[in-house]
Amino acid sequence: MDEIVQSVLEAMTRAGLVDVEVSARHVHLSQAHLEALFGPGATLTPKRPLSQPGQFLSEERVSIIGAKGRKDRVAVLGPVRPDTQVELSKSDCVELGVKAPVRESGDVAGSGAITIEGPCGQITIVQGAIIAHNHVHLTPEAAQAMGVEDKQHVSVEVLSDRPVTFRDVIIRVSNKFSCRMHIDFDEANAALVNGFTLGRIIK
Repeated sequence: MDEIVQSVLEAMTRAGLVDVEVSARHVHLSQAHLEALFGPGATLTPKRPLSQPGQFLSEERVSIIGAKGRKDRVAVLGPVRPDTQVELSKSDCVELGVKAPVRESGDVAGSGAITIEGPCGQITIVQGAIIAHNHVHLTPEAAQAMGVEDKQHVSVEVLSDRPVTFRDVIIRVSNKFSCRMHIDFDEANAALVNGFTLGRIIK
């Protein structure tokens, strides 16, 4: 069975195909902010692994608060990061009254402000709220097979019942990745992404 799965994955790569995943709103916390929200010495409790190796959905949840409203029970992803980051869709930003730019994950300098509330406290970050730039995670082997490079910008045709081609999609290459495209709920709804969906990389 493993050999069959591997053969299918290799065939997908040769065809320039990648699994499209939908990323819901979520929060990444620094250790200092984790402790401010959940108490001194707090750690994240893994609930289930995510598709990217080493990443996980935690048991912990927070509320996020903007000028116009709040959203409760927002997912916290682990492990902790150097900088706190809140990833939202444009619809989330409108509902909350948050001004967040489109950015690559980790690029938080000068991004949006937002308040985060946990069971033990509340913090307001002056930067860290972003709309994540859609992107494709690839292993070096997959990138070589597809003829693309790290940081290259490509188009991706989403093969759904309402086919949509996303332009300016960022390729991210690392031997720590598994091959996935990540889009947010607004993008997924526009393309009618539901369940297992493939995207075709167009250079």
